[in-house]
Amino acid sequence: MPRPKSSTTDHTNREILTGSGAILRTLEHLGIKDVFGLPGGAIMPFYDELMASTAVRHILVRHEQGAGHAAEGYASSSGKVGVAIATSGPGATNLVTAIADAYMDSVPMIAITGQVFSTSMGTDAFQEVDIVGITMPITKHSFLVTKPEDVPATLAAAYHIATTGRPGPVLVDVTKDCQQNSAPFIWPPKIELPGYRPVVKAHGKQVQAAAQLLVDAERPVFYVGGGVVRANASEELFELATRVGAPVVTTLMARGAFPDSNDLNLGMPGMHGAVPAVLALQEADLIISLGARFDDRVTGKPSEFAPLAKIVHVDIDPAEIGKIRAADVPIVGDAKDVIVDLSMAFADASASTTPDYADWWVRLNTLKKQYPLGYTMPDDGLLSPQQIIQRIGELSGPEAVYASGVGQHQMWAAQFIKYERPNAWLNSGGAGTMGYGVPAAMGAKVANPDRVVWAIDGDGCFQMTNQELATCTINNIPIKVAIINNSSLGMVRQWQTLFYEGRHSFTDLNTGHGTAMVPDFVKLAEAYGCLAIRVTKPEEVDAAIKLAIETNDRPVVIDFIVSRDAMVWPMVPQGLSNSSVQYARDHAPEWEEE
Repeated sequence: MPRPKSSTTDHTNREILTGSGAILRTLEHLGIKDVFGLPGGAIMPFYDELMASTAVRHILVRHEQGAGHAAEGYASSSGKVGVAIATSGPGATNLVTAIADAYMDSVPMIAITGQVFSTSMGTDAFQEVDIVGITMPITKHSFLVTKPEDVPATLAAAYHIATTGRPGPVLVDVTKDCQQNSAPFIWPPKIELPGYRPVVKAHGKQVQAAAQLLVDAERPVFYVGGGVVRANASEELFELATRVGAPVVTTLMARGAFPDSNDLNLGMPGMHGAVPAVLALQEADLIISLGARFDDRVTGKPSEFAPLAKIVHVDIDPAEIGKIRAADVPIVGDAKDVIVDLSMAFADASASTTPDYADWWVRLNTLKKQYPLGYTMPDDGLLSPQQIIQRIGELSGPEAVYASGVGQHQMWAAQFIKYERPNAWLNSGGAGTMGYGVPAAMGAKVANPDRVVWAIDGDGCFQMTNQELATCTINNIPIKVAIINNSSLGMVRQWQTLFYEGRHSFTDLNTGHGTAMVPDFVKLAEAYGCLAIRVTKPEEVDAAIKLAIETNDRPVVIDFIVSRDAMVWPMVPQGLSNSSVQYARDHAPEWEEE
């Protein structure tokens, strides 16, 4: 790798680097190939260094939030670490939303921010903000570096913390004088993290107890969360589930962790989950939770969730176990290792007693037959959003990557695209961040240049971060964007229709059918150098999607003009038991007598 221009040697022949040179050299040693960022005064010394690098590709974003979500999309689609860079003050605070998002969804990410001179800190200097203090609750750790000799060890520690245990974001704030001053560069550095010892290997007796519960159960369910994806444990999960023969449900964050095409998969549980998945959890006598956190969107009213079920809770983060629901068998460990151990323990435990889930499968198959996922075509003559999203999935296939914004289109993309592999579905699950879709797709395309990458966005979400289309055009990142344009903040409007007697207070965006269409998304996309298509008729849908897939010399934006009356079903109203699931408006399954 080329020597930084800040490099000299001392009398011991050790390389002397500025703090900026040390940041760059450390990133190279850590194997970081791509970073997303936007320069400013306090990070300028590092950018001066970065200009000469041939090992690290820097992608200049148009907004720091875009850098953060791009780093998330890069990490979530590849399993590598995402890196976002910003200057001090507003540059750093613009990263906060993406950092919080990464924290909620356990995304391995490093945020590097510039800081004012250490001698100016605490004086309200120009563009000074205590970003370490601001981000401490939403990172695994936040570091402040004021001396160049501390750079290698701090960044190496940040990488270690971000990628081990439960992954997550780490912030490294570097003062301007640290970047400018020099010190010997020592590699590998000594990393000292007292108290940070993630448990990976689970206790054997706990695993055996879980296996015995599986053998004794009559109505077991594997409740699979995003931790299985982060642990890269999909193959191990497949082996366990097929060996046991029990049903699998995959949460919003775990879509693709287990193939949708497999008969054991009941679909997604939760507020907008499939009826068989929701009711399987409700009626189970045993739930094996793997890398899931009993989130309120899955459990509904926690006190009425799965009232008859014993709980085996497997999580690498001990803080999650027992937080929402007490575990009969708590197992702290890495999902990949625990699943392998549980599979072997089940084989041993079931050698003499074969569990019988036949009656359970009769009930589940009845539910699958009676309540398949579906939708009704709109009666206002406009396009069906569900049908469009389903066709995007069918024409692009399981090897594509799908990133979504947040709202109705997110739920439809989770429901109507068939996911066969992990890391194919990217979304903001815990934080629910509007504007995630376009920059996350951009990051995913940088990490996976040979895959088709879609951003499935709403007209509301798209208007928050669409400036990153400029980044995509300039840097030859040919993502495809499908705007599901219902001219409103769709999910808020759905709730207003259902729970606020149809009072649609401030949810009309005037982007779609019969409105002023401000902005005109086709003109906007063309101004950003994209191929832009507007689709208003059903017979145009497939041709537009195929053209987008075939166009790889620039980004593509399709403005699908859809009905604003389409709703996401099934639905469990907030605060109610999951037994209250409705598969369509005013339609709930008929309950079997207890």
